[in-house]
Amino acid sequence: MTTGYVFHHAYLWHDTGTSAGLLPADPAAGIQPAVHIENPEAKRRTHELIHVSGLLRELLVIEPRRATMTELLRVHTPAHVQHIRTQSDRRGGGDAGDGYSPVGHGSYDIARLAAGGLLALVTAVADGDITNGYALTRPPGHHATADTGMGFCLLNNLAIAARHAQTVHGMGRVAIVDWDAHHGNGTQAIFYPDPTVLTISLQQANCFPPDSGWTHENGIADGTGYALNVPLPAGSGHAAYLHAMRQVVIPALDRFRPDLILLANGVDANVFDPMARQMLTTSTYRAMTRLLVDAADRLCHGRLIAAHEGGYSPFYTPYCVLAVLEELTGTTTRVTDPFATVVAAYTAEPLRPHQQDVIDEAAHLVSRIDATATSATRRSADRTRQRRDDSGHPDVLVF
Repeated sequence: MTTGYVFHHAYLWHDTGTSAGLLPADPAAGIQPAVHIENPEAKRRTHELIHVSGLLRELLVIEPRRATMTELLRVHTPAHVQHIRTQSDRRGGGDAGDGYSPVGHGSYDIARLAAGGLLALVTAVADGDITNGYALTRPPGHHATADTGMGFCLLNNLAIAARHAQTVHGMGRVAIVDWDAHHGNGTQAIFYPDPTVLTISLQQANCFPPDSGWTHENGIADGTGYALNVPLPAGSGHAAYLHAMRQVVIPALDRFRPDLILLANGVDANVFDPMARQMLTTSTYRAMTRLLVDAADRLCHGRLIAAHEGGYSPFYTPYCVLAVLEELTGTTTRVTDPFATVVAAYTAEPLRPHQQDVIDEAAHLVSRIDATATSATRRSADRTRQRRDDSGHPDVLVF
């Protein structure tokens, strides 16, 4: 088993500005200057821990490339791509669409490089160069819809990767599992009518976006049944997430039988994260990743590609990602979770009845996934294959 790894220092150059958490600094309004919550620190420290732990030697480092315009337009509208480019060209930058998602000067090319990092991993797994992979990319992507950025996301990296897998590499069915603390609304919206892409999102209920990610959001038209949500109550921890994985995620994957599994690895459900109120530890991420690795081995020759999404605790995010990577590689490093004794009791937290109710509700929807592929699924897959093109040539990187 070979694990690919994508990282580029330009990811750390995406400039989210001088903000106070979510808001632009405004001393006249009493908003003291600080840093934006989505800043490079957690990702920088994560890459450094991967290096210092010795795990980097176990990874096949893959250079990212910029996603081409053709690749972006498989998912996004021309108007949205042009908006991000225009905001990026401004000396002071701008916003991706919702007023809370900064686009720094030059961020357009960095966002293309982030999307292209996923494409490089998908190509490597399709060619058999790697079994699975991890992209430590920035900016994140899972909130971006076809026509707008939001939630710190400019381009939907995973959606672009899914279409690349289908269009260029003939992978008819792609499953996207998202355990970021916030609903993967953008990914869901892009594939909502599409039975060839299964989206599964585990998130803190009604956290972000507001009123999004409920169990009744289950797809439309031919895609009915191919969107699953598990809106876990605030305070859900290890037991609830592992139960959701075993009762919803893994059975859904078994029924769908994907050719590729993509993972939105947001680690902002960890117990120390400032952007959510869940209770996960490195042990949780390790156990969830092991379940996904086993499913990928069973269903799609191990093909599992993870993209970094949320995770805003600079001191705990690196250990959560390291746990995921250790499971992907099947390697244990000498670095252990230094907070393990502090959070040990959290993994012993029992499953609560109100958490069980939500998981049971989502589990009932798994039966809507057609185990044999409906004619609509086959027709959609055929149309996807017909859209293949030769747009996979990388652009020259110029900074």
